[in-house]
Amino acid sequence: MTAPGDVPQEDPRGDAPLQGTPQEVPRGAPQGAVRVKGRFLNPDGTRPGQTRRALWRLSREPAGPPWPEWVEDPPQPPPAEPPPGHVAITFIGHSSFLLRFAGGPTLLTDPVWSRRCSPFSFAGPKRVRAPAIPLERLPPIDAVLLSHNHYDHMDLPTLRRLHPVPVITGLGNGAYLGRKGMPGAVELDWWQEAPLPDGATATYLPMKHFSARTPFDGGRMLWGGFAVRTREGRRLIFCGDTAYGSHLVEIGARLGPFAVGLVPIGAFVPRWFMHVVHMDPAEAVQARADLRIGTAVAMHFGTFRLTREAFDAPVRDMEAARAAAGLPDTAFRVPAFGETLLLPL
Repeated sequence: MTAPGDVPQEDPRGDAPLQGTPQEVPRGAPQGAVRVKGRFLNPDGTRPGQTRRALWRLSREPAGPPWPEWVEDPPQPPPAEPPPGHVAITFIGHSSFLLRFAGGPTLLTDPVWSRRCSPFSFAGPKRVRAPAIPLERLPPIDAVLLSHNHYDHMDLPTLRRLHPVPVITGLGNGAYLGRKGMPGAVELDWWQEAPLPDGATATYLPMKHFSARTPFDGGRMLWGGFAVRTREGRRLIFCGDTAYGSHLVEIGARLGPFAVGLVPIGAFVPRWFMHVVHMDPAEAVQARADLRIGTAVAMHFGTFRLTREAFDAPVRDMEAARAAAGLPDTAFRVPAFGETLLLPL
């Protein structure tokens, strides 16, 4: 999500087409995040986000087609229990998933149950559909995986309702939550690992994006994704928010293959502006290959209007990108809201 006032460096690629898999993975130990003058850089060494000039240009462009005021999703069956060797993935909406691994653990990703993803209760992006499961009907949660601090991912009212469920997140985010009355979050640098219940682990991963809660704190808290490894060594990746880049190849080479991957496909228009922070569906298909994902699951679409594409553009463009790559529907799933996918690990 693009936060107001964040003005880092413009990416020079412009509207360059997808180039396929980048160079070979660097040898040696993976490197943690680099911070310059108190602000983190992206894994490729660039300052994250956009320039004032780009923000000014964006402000002069049309707002894009309207979205529906509200969408009523058909009811879905209650989340099923995963059989041995499987994970049950329930799509709550946007980047919020309920993940239940056979034998444990049970996790939530970027939980957002609020009406708006905004610092204000009266303004900002408003959800167009309800969370698929009321928060009070969730099963017991072992941990929250919190990718970064944007309002469509870090929702303080939801986190307060979940507290004291353990939170695992990037550097700086835990201290911020502590100042908001929710101490105890585990902070990780890129490539660092934290234990989860039932012998599982979570590794925090580098992603090309940015962070900001206000116009003045851009880049001061780290952003990323997560790799979850079960006690049996089975792997799932949650990408959080990311632009396309060589970091995806490195993750795939170092930690893949992943049986399942949760990959963002929405909030990508206008492309000249958004390509430095979000993938489009064609890049998401390439990311599946780079990360060595067996079954990809789409996220980050159809819930909050963050950018200027049409409401149905992410799903429509994903269908086209999947067809262009010769992939079956089962290789990159687009879940219905509230749907539970039982996927082998």
